[in-house]
Amino acid sequence: MGKILDAVDTKALRFAIGFPLLLATGFSVCAVLLRPDLPEPLAVRWNDDGGTAFASFPAYVGVGAALIVVAGWLVLLQAVPVSRPTVMRRIMMGAGLTVSLFVTSVLAAGLVGQAGVPDARESRVDVTVLALGSGAALALGVIIGFVFKADQQWTPEDDRALQRALEQELDPDLATDSIRLWVHARSSVFVMIGIASLFPAALIVIAVPWLGALLVAAAIIGAAFLFARVTADRSGLRVFVAGILRVVDVPAAAISAADPADVRAADYGGWGYRHHGETAAVLVSSGPAVVVRKIDGHRLAVSGGNSDSAARLAEVLTRVAARARGEGRPPSPGAGGT
Repeated sequence: MGKILDAVDTKALRFAIGFPLLLATGFSVCAVLLRPDLPEPLAVRWNDDGGTAFASFPAYVGVGAALIVVAGWLVLLQAVPVSRPTVMRRIMMGAGLTVSLFVTSVLAAGLVGQAGVPDARESRVDVTVLALGSGAALALGVIIGFVFKADQQWTPEDDRALQRALEQELDPDLATDSIRLWVHARSSVFVMIGIASLFPAALIVIAVPWLGALLVAAAIIGAAFLFARVTADRSGLRVFVAGILRVVDVPAAAISAADPADVRAADYGGWGYRHHGETAAVLVSSGPAVVVRKIDGHRLAVSGGNSDSAARLAEVLTRVAARARGEGRPPSPGAGGT
């Protein structure tokens, strides 16, 4: 993800995605406001005598909004990659704005030209709306092409990156005192959840649609809780169930010891987050884990992914705990006198 973000202009990306969506939304809202004055069906093609091809109001508005979004994305996204020449990115940004507004103008001219007409076969495209909209689209496109800053700009993210680089330069051991990893249940568990929920939901949805949807949602939530994000650094250990819900936050100074171990989830009450007396656990499966002993006597077991990542997590926790207690960096395994 980091490499992808480095290759694109994030501000331009947000504009390229958001502007056509907002424009399509505005067109749809205005069309709904005009609907009482429009005939049914609406003309979508005209000749000198009037409308020759027709479509329903939802089709006209839905397809029109989709055209605005797709046309805008196809051109505006060409201005997003930072590897492209500055002039090209400016041209694409201006052209994308012009195309989006022009498509909207054509669709709006078709709607306004049919307002108040009892039969769409007698309608005409409103030339005034088309001319004004096209002129505005071209003018705004030229302006955006000139004012768009295609050069890389210094951002708050750059400030944070610089701060991290300075901290790393002043403290080379900082990188080794940090680890982040994702742990999850075995794939067979997710297959089992899918079979146990999707098949019954497919049958239930025929009779009670909302109950089938509820069963699928419950299965998705249950599967999400078999994922966990584990973070350990000099501030301590944090575990986020489903990647967002923090259930463990142990300060480094509160850790007495951390050891890799091969555990059985049943010994700690099962999968997920468990807390019984002085023992807590966040286990997504049986197998490699880290058992943390705290100074107050409590214990915590956290899934470690595989044996190597569990060993690295235990090593980082042991090292940061020693630093937090003022013991300095602990000696490496095997060090000592002969």
